[in-house]
Amino acid sequence: MSDSAHINRRELLAGASVVAAVAGTSGVASAAASTPTKAPAWDHEADVVCVGSGAAAGCAAVTAASAGASVIMVEKMPMLGGTTGKSGGVAWIPNNPVLRAQGVVDRKEDCLRYMARYAFPQSYTPDSPTLGLPEPQYRLIEAFYDNASPAIEHLDKVGAVKFKEFRMFQVDRPAPDYADHLPENKVPKGRAMEPATGSGSSAGGGSLAAQLEEWLRARNTPILTETQVTRVIKDGDRVIGVEATQDGKVIRIRARRGVVFGTGGFAHNTELVGLHQTALYGACAMPGSTGDFIAIAQEAGAKMGSLNTAWRTQVVLEEALANRAVGLGAFVLPGDSMILVNKYGHRVVNEKRDYNDRTRVHFVFDPTREEYPNQLMFMIFDERSLDAFGGAFPFPLDKRESPYLIEAATLEALSARIDERLKTIAAQTGGVALAPAFTANMKASIERFNGHARAGRDPDFDRGVHDYDREWHLLFSARREGTKYPVNPMPNLTMHPFTRNGPYYCFILAAGALDTNGGPMINEKAQVLAANGTPIPGLYGAGNCIASPAREAYFAAGGTIGLALAYGYIAGANAARAMPA
Repeated sequence: MSDSAHINRRELLAGASVVAAVAGTSGVASAAASTPTKAPAWDHEADVVCVGSGAAAGCAAVTAASAGASVIMVEKMPMLGGTTGKSGGVAWIPNNPVLRAQGVVDRKEDCLRYMARYAFPQSYTPDSPTLGLPEPQYRLIEAFYDNASPAIEHLDKVGAVKFKEFRMFQVDRPAPDYADHLPENKVPKGRAMEPATGSGSSAGGGSLAAQLEEWLRARNTPILTETQVTRVIKDGDRVIGVEATQDGKVIRIRARRGVVFGTGGFAHNTELVGLHQTALYGACAMPGSTGDFIAIAQEAGAKMGSLNTAWRTQVVLEEALANRAVGLGAFVLPGDSMILVNKYGHRVVNEKRDYNDRTRVHFVFDPTREEYPNQLMFMIFDERSLDAFGGAFPFPLDKRESPYLIEAATLEALSARIDERLKTIAAQTGGVALAPAFTANMKASIERFNGHARAGRDPDFDRGVHDYDREWHLLFSARREGTKYPVNPMPNLTMHPFTRNGPYYCFILAAGALDTNGGPMINEKAQVLAANGTPIPGLYGAGNCIASPAREAYFAAGGTIGLALAYGYIAGANAARAMPA
């Protein structure tokens, strides 16, 4: 890490108010793919240049270096690891070594059906040779299956990172996939892996990033921090290096074989978010996620894929409005006497559904009212849930800790306070206000939910029906030590009737993200494609900076890092074996 770091690690991990500053320095929209008329003067050179330092770029760098290529890593932030560094470090790896050792057969055709069904439900055709997907898209998910396990096995073989099975400590079982209930999912548990060292908490991603860095440094790999790549340099059609700014100066780095971008999404580039996302109020991504590669790739002639996709999570709205780089998303919502309602007071989603899929309910459009009725959602809960599960985000251990918690003695009073709070942020929400019937509908929704809780069955949204709901509830709704409330005695552990008396509470939730996952298109070799669909020689991409091979399907815990590692591995291997420029 550079000795001249101006932003410390704690500030970055907390998403302190550096987002605007970072976004302001990411002015690559006018960057050009420089084509030299004569050989440029190079400040550094290597066979492979890896831009970024998270799972995608880190795996690419290790893969290329272990194949005998010289590597330079370039990172614009003062610390390494990117958003990987603040994640749990879990990676979703089909047909992984642990499954095989247990005798579990994770057949390619079955896994591809699961991924195709989840990622492309509108076109999935099981008897089609490409499962109903366009040929290029099918090849992308096929390459992921073919390379995910080899990627982590290679990291283990070369001594970089060893992975183990990810187990949910509350139930001591492998984690269920996020769509464990789909009939196409023949191996609904056991594909999630985590670093064997430093796992077991949110530090897992930091451990993964640190181990990749340690391996590279042990082999004297040059790592340039606070160095922002602003363009690629081309010789004809081929990318032969990059131009970057460092300490206010322009430097040029030659890549004899290839450049790999693994620079993250654009969750903190408000201009791009405004252009391409229906709503993204805040993100867990590191402040450096400002979409630098999009403009760079466009000027290099790249073909853009979808830019309206993301790995989504709900966020506490007022926290995100204060600072869009949030520390945590509202991932698996805690509590059992808890529901989500929209501005009309209606439940519209299974509150225990995974964060990526649940967040997409915010984008439902009402063509009669010409509005997004779920633009904001209201997390309503009682004293029982707050006391029993305090400390499980967003529940505070002490309610005085949270300025965003709305409290009232009755449901009627709670509605009034929610409306008052909405007025204070109206300029940032388009003036969202509660409907006149909100209170009556919310009370009816709670009464209906209470009946479902007593019966143990939610006929509206199947809450608690599938393993995912129940087991992730146990993990994210761990009972607070010292709570005065007994264990839920109801037939469905994810649901408990609300108490008849207040106080009652609310958090206002909005659509956020871990990061976006749209950008230039790649092929199954991780080569960035030109506008005509052919590869741009010497240019590769992986991770959140490219159009995700999974689109918006979050297959399971580790779905983001699994894809990043697999395509980082593909990119690094192909760049290392490319003919020198």
